[in-house]
Amino acid sequence: MSRAAPAFTCTACGAAHRKWAGRCDACGAWNTLTEEAALPTARGRARGRSVTLTGLADSEPPPPRCASGLAELDRVLGGGLVPASAILVGGDPGIGKSTLLLQAAAAFARAGLEVVYVSGEEAAAQVRMRAARLGLADAPVRLAAETGLRDILTTLDAERPGLAVIDSIQTMWLDAVESAPGSVAQVRAVAHDLTAFAKRRGTSVILVGHVTKEGQIAGPRVVEHMVDTVLYFEGERGHAFRILRSVKNRFGPADEIGVFEMTGAGLSEVANPSALFLSERDRPAPGSVVFAGIEGTRPMLTEIQALVAPSSLGTPRRTVVGLDGARLSTILAVLEARCGIPFGGLDVFLNVAGGLRVGEPAADLAVAAALLSAREDIALPADTVVFGEISLSGALRPVGQTENRLKEARKLGFTHAIAPARSKTGGGEGMKVRALPDLTAFVGDVFGAG
Repeated sequence: MSRAAPAFTCTACGAAHRKWAGRCDACGAWNTLTEEAALPTARGRARGRSVTLTGLADSEPPPPRCASGLAELDRVLGGGLVPASAILVGGDPGIGKSTLLLQAAAAFARAGLEVVYVSGEEAAAQVRMRAARLGLADAPVRLAAETGLRDILTTLDAERPGLAVIDSIQTMWLDAVESAPGSVAQVRAVAHDLTAFAKRRGTSVILVGHVTKEGQIAGPRVVEHMVDTVLYFEGERGHAFRILRSVKNRFGPADEIGVFEMTGAGLSEVANPSALFLSERDRPAPGSVVFAGIEGTRPMLTEIQALVAPSSLGTPRRTVVGLDGARLSTILAVLEARCGIPFGGLDVFLNVAGGLRVGEPAADLAVAAALLSAREDIALPADTVVFGEISLSGALRPVGQTENRLKEARKLGFTHAIAPARSKTGGGEGMKVRALPDLTAFVGDVFGAG
């Protein structure tokens, strides 16, 4: 058996290099290459065993699920926890990941699942203090404070729990890997061993992961490929709302969200996020537009706010919170090129109320409406919702799930909607839908200009 030459791996992005260099060629980071001994190469090894093959027509019953009783968490997981699944939860420091998972562990334990909570960042006494503050001291959750993966796997193998929570994967270390905890090699090896244990023993494993300043889970991206589900816990520190978003789910829909509110007693579920995000919108104001969006499979109404003011700078400011800044630049360019409405010399500030982040193109028309409303100092009617995608030619393109958007708006008391032409408005009974073909018609019809 021969040993291959050592390789060098970037601790920032996980890229492999044949020799050491001061700068990573893949991500451009400096002094991030660390040496990793390559795995030995086997020669003359015996043949492997033959695996069983099945056909596409073979049917198996769907995996059973264990519901926690937390409706928002179960929604994001696709209906509950699947046995032998590996789940990765990432989020900013202090956003509430440990609080969420301690509440989830208590909920699953009260639902009859045997739960083990392993903390590598806090002592068991600190976890108990948090549980007492959250009113979970009586939950049958067993605790451990350990960072050695070999000891953790030995304990889990002996106890055979239904769910194991590992907080966090960056603090765990495997003695067979010669690198520090949190390094690319350690995170990859720990994730591989925990995922393999979950599949082998039928124990569901939830891993907590820290995120980088770019918002990605720290460590190699291969970890996200190993696990079955990847969840991001998002939110602004200045807001009480928290969003649990599924970006990968082998057992349910991706891009599903669950909404929570951070209170003194922990995280509380938000059953009707639309009503909560619009609760402080008492009367119409210039620059305020209600957008009927879709998050995963859930229709959600949010308020998009814009402020346009004369700029004293040579380069006007473009400040965006909760939306893609490049999308704002595109919409401003279309308004100027196709509608003749300039925004040069004007500072533009755009915000999604409540700390929610909107990423779907259907928000284009609502953003344009908010910008024009703020620029012309004209408020849209309070009973109107707006949605639609804007193309570079200025045409308004229809978006999916129009019926669900209109149903949600009607349920919250809205009676008018502005949408692209050719939209399917079958679910808009009781709603007056104004269908417009392009952005020029929208400007002329809504703001009286062409």
